[in-house]
Amino acid sequence: MIRLFDIVLSLLGLIFGFPVMLVIYCFGLFDTGSPLFFQRRVGRDREVFTLVKFRTMAVDTESVASHLASRTSVTRLGAFLRKTKLDELPQLWNVLVGEMSLVGPRPNLESQLELIEARNQLQVYSVRPGITGLAQVNGIDMSAPSLLAETDSKMIQTLTVKSYFKLIFATVLGGGQGDAVSR
Repeated sequence: MIRLFDIVLSLLGLIFGFPVMLVIYCFGLFDTGSPLFFQRRVGRDREVFTLVKFRTMAVDTESVASHLASRTSVTRLGAFLRKTKLDELPQLWNVLVGEMSLVGPRPNLESQLELIEARNQLQVYSVRPGITGLAQVNGIDMSAPSLLAETDSKMIQTLTVKSYFKLIFATVLGGGQGDAVSR
């Protein structure tokens, strides 16, 4: 049932969000010259896929977890996109093609070995990763691997259609802080 909601909502989001994404893309051309950002992430059953987002950091920024990136790497447009979570819009494509869900554990990088181990132990990789989830609306980022894995596991065990929509609405209404950049 949740997969059906993912398909319908991501398709609607891509159709009705297209004008907004086109504007962001055009601003991104002036901001960094390369508005889209592609990164390999670990998904369901530890399958690697390519996540797509709007670029929020300078093109030459090292591909690391956000909490390890330099704050000075974030562009002015990027700061706005992160704050409003508009940088996540292209991931609706990842949802539509089945690599992600709207709600699930945020997909991690292949290099985040401590998080991978913690998630493996709690079987977090048994579901599709999501654009948002319980950890995100509670401001828990990937810099706390054990807490993140425990929160993801709790969400997976208690996810219902009602909590799915509750987490989406909490995100749209500003829940969580987006990806933290601390250095």
